Amino acid sequence: MDASPSCRRPSPEKRDTPGELAFQVFCAMIFLGMIGLVFYNAFLRYVFGSSFAPSEEWARFLFIYITFFGAIEAFYRKKHIAVDMVVGLFSGIPRKTLEVAASLLTLGVLAFLLWGGIELLGQTMDTYAVATNVNLGFINGTLPLMAAAALVIRGRDFVLLLKKPASEFERAAAPTLEEILEKE
Repeated sequence: MDASPSCRRPSPEKRDTPGELAFQVFCAMIFLGMIGLVFYNAFLRYVFGSSFAPSEEWARFLFIYITFFGAIEAFYRKKHIAVDMVVGLFSGIPRKTLEVAASLLTLGVLAFLLWGGIELLGQTMDTYAVATNVNLGFINGTLPLMAAAALVIRGRDFVLLLKKPASEFERAAAPTLEEILEKE
């Protein structure tokens, strides 16, 4: 279920660049902020029997942020969910063809998300959250931002995929039924 080996990033031993590290710290701060707000609100409910409504709304906004910024990180690091069971059965030209088709579908879905995110952003630019009075465009803007970043990342990977010779596309190393039966 890992991303195909056709466009892998350098090995994990490589140190992150300052930009990559800054993005990870940014995501960690969002996540910790969300956890802190939820804990704070739970504490208020348990100790005082009531909650602070803006903290619930901020926690919800931070959850949206960590979802979309985490998706960018997952796309960049090739840690998103990828089902390549069928593709792994092939090698050579058939495998490259399937990977190109899958990449084109992914790019299409990301373009659709970008377009829908821009539409949503336009519809919510003049809407404000109830408890915090935050402009919802500030919150909903994360969807087109994520889609655009993922399109750039996946587009770069698509170009690398097209440049790679079909002879380098190997069948996955999954054991055949005969190999499994021989071991028993």
